[in-house]
Amino acid sequence: MTEPYDLITMGRIGVDLYPLQTGVPLAQVETFGKFLGGSATNVAVAAARLGRRSAVISRTGSDPFGDYVHQALRDFGVDDRWVTAVDAYPTPVTFCEIFPPDDFPLYFYRRPKAPDLVIHPEELDRDAIAAARIFWVTGTGLCEEPSRTATLAALEARAKAGTTVFDLDWRPMFWGGAGGASGDGGAAGAAVMADARPYYEAALRHATVAVGNVDEAEVATGLRDPWACARALLDMGVELAVIKQGPKGVLAVHRDGRTAEVPPTPVEVVNGLGAGDSFGGALCHGLLAGWELAPVMRYANAAGAIVASRLACSSAMPTADEVDAFLAAR
Repeated sequence: MTEPYDLITMGRIGVDLYPLQTGVPLAQVETFGKFLGGSATNVAVAAARLGRRSAVISRTGSDPFGDYVHQALRDFGVDDRWVTAVDAYPTPVTFCEIFPPDDFPLYFYRRPKAPDLVIHPEELDRDAIAAARIFWVTGTGLCEEPSRTATLAALEARAKAGTTVFDLDWRPMFWGGAGGASGDGGAAGAAVMADARPYYEAALRHATVAVGNVDEAEVATGLRDPWACARALLDMGVELAVIKQGPKGVLAVHRDGRTAEVPPTPVEVVNGLGAGDSFGGALCHGLLAGWELAPVMRYANAAGAIVASRLACSSAMPTADEVDAFLAAR
């Protein structure tokens, strides 16, 4: 490797099979579109679409969907050298239902085990991880072994060099639970979050940036007020806490005292899935560019809004020209 990557992400990868009809239950859908998917993968794609040199650390099955994933990554300009095959498990697929503006149920097919949870610590290119300008990991990577140990080992190898982002990425079904947070998942949701919290705390000790919505921040902090969550995340070791608040916009709080509260960018929502990943790729782009907090958040909000106005995730990620034009029209 002659030059460090702008961004290396580590985590979920797979195939999204999204209905081409909206407002229709999955049982009645007749046609689907096939897209590259997985949160960490979408963030790498989003950054690549904005001109950044990105790569993914993940695993697929040894099957045609795995072949598709590699081809799609290359088509998007994302380096796939650290995406390897697992013979024992199939490449995951994810279905969704589309009920705009705010109901997009997801159905994950990741059993008996997803290959992206079979990343072993000894397989990591620790030199490349340490050298990357931004390294991005997700909460899903902590839900099972050996991915949990590999994720924490990668963070340790990183040693807070450059910018290290922990995407709180809370998917309770991957931890054996139901319900998104204590606020809407009742005692079961709170219990599963309590099981996950020590691993989130361990990851945050190695991160410089934490990003997530209020439900996800609650997993790490036990709190739900956005400002309280941000302060708690700073106390847990990060330099920058970014709390996404949906229709209330986004809050960013830096350890040095800088803050930014940016309202959302209104759009006609087609599919809200993938907007957060677009936000993440644009966040990385702005941090790499050295922008101030408020411009970074406005840009990331705009990138997320563009994807929310489109059907797909990965293929919907905007270019820099598209984000610039979108902001100029507001």
